[in-house]
Amino acid sequence: MQAILALEDGRVFRGKGYGAKGECSGEVVFNTSITGYQEIFTDPSYAGQIVVLTNPEIGNYGTNPEDNEANRPYIEGLIVREFSKVSSNWRSQQVADEYMEQFKIPVLATSTPVPWSAICATMA
Repeated sequence: MQAILALEDGRVFRGKGYGAKGECSGEVVFNTSITGYQEIFTDPSYAGQIVVLTNPEIGNYGTNPEDNEANRPYIEGLIVREFSKVSSNWRSQQVADEYMEQFKIPVLATSTPVPWSAICATMA
């Protein structure tokens, strides 16, 4: 599935889609954490936001109820470099792709060099 990130200023970035099919909108924010992606998904402070995770691979250890910060994800969408369709952790109860689809959250995985510094300057 193809996916795009379209910014207000007209720039468009393309990549592979995961999670839910559909559209989302919100403020684009960044998180540079190395681990804890499920905690980020379910953190209420990210409500209404599209989160960019700078860690190169997301989803590789799956999801499980014990790592939730709340009973559901609060992010509107997710942007990553690579999104794993498999999980390899003994605690995993659900693959991250299925988790995002279940909660209707679209994911864009893009290897295109996105000028994040320009986006940050635009948001300032």
